[in-house]
Amino acid sequence: MTEKINCLIIGSGPAGYTAAIYAARANLAPVLYEGMLPGGQLTQTNEVENFPGYPNGVSGMQLMDDLRQQAERFGTVINYGMVTSVDFSSAPYSVVIDEETHLKAETVIIATGASAKYLGLPDEQKYAGSGVSACATCDGFFYRNKIVAVVGGGDTACEEAIFLASLAKKVYVIVRKNYLRASSIMQERVMTHEKIEVLFETETLGLTGEKVVQGIDLLQHRSLPNERKSHLEIDGFFLAIGHKPNSDIFKQWLETDQIGYIKTIDDTPKTAIAGVFAAGDVADNRYRQAITAAASGCKAAMEAEKYLNEKGF
Repeated sequence: MTEKINCLIIGSGPAGYTAAIYAARANLAPVLYEGMLPGGQLTQTNEVENFPGYPNGVSGMQLMDDLRQQAERFGTVINYGMVTSVDFSSAPYSVVIDEETHLKAETVIIATGASAKYLGLPDEQKYAGSGVSACATCDGFFYRNKIVAVVGGGDTACEEAIFLASLAKKVYVIVRKNYLRASSIMQERVMTHEKIEVLFETETLGLTGEKVVQGIDLLQHRSLPNERKSHLEIDGFFLAIGHKPNSDIFKQWLETDQIGYIKTIDDTPKTAIAGVFAAGDVADNRYRQAITAAASGCKAAMEAEKYLNEKGF
């Protein structure tokens, strides 16, 4: 049996839950599927201090639970499940959950987010939220006057290093190659900054510390005569080697950029397929903040409401 839905929301981060709040209040009877990580990446953040309305800060888990409860309060049906296939060839659109639940949706809001790329070290998970971060803008404040390390050699890594240098006492930039891939202007800013030290031809072997990150083990000049291991005392470890949008399952139907971010029309969450919208980090390769994701979820729900009204629903 195929379930028919007016507004299907895929994903449960700030974009998904906000879209659900607005869609429910507009009487669209939204159904939201949470995905593999209910609440999204923010649930792995211990403290969020830059989301409006929480003057004393809030844990990422609590923030997402508050948004979830608000969406449910207005009647959103929230289910656990993964989208395993979609067919956007014609409306209503076909979506399959966990390879067995078949849905027909008049509108679809994709809010599946983006996943930060990690090095693959066990310590990254061990210290997640306790010194390991993939967002300097989100967590940099906690490292005022402390020592941090940033992994990466591109523009993002340089931007994060410069941002962190405005707060931290010292910033190490760990670069696997013997050069920075960033633009010339960013390279110059990093290389000339008094608080930033770039460690070229350096790899991270592991992190150390009691409950929180307190140090980093490094390997420099691998397989060269001057190969050596070293250890640095640090308080924070920031990954800046890129994000991967969770968009693979939609690429047959929707246009993405070379990284995988879903392309939207102008400054809206509309995609090239009428009735299908993209909100949050799956379509945002620039800001990637909880508040901007929530705002785009609001826009997506409003566009879905307009679309359904025009179709007479």
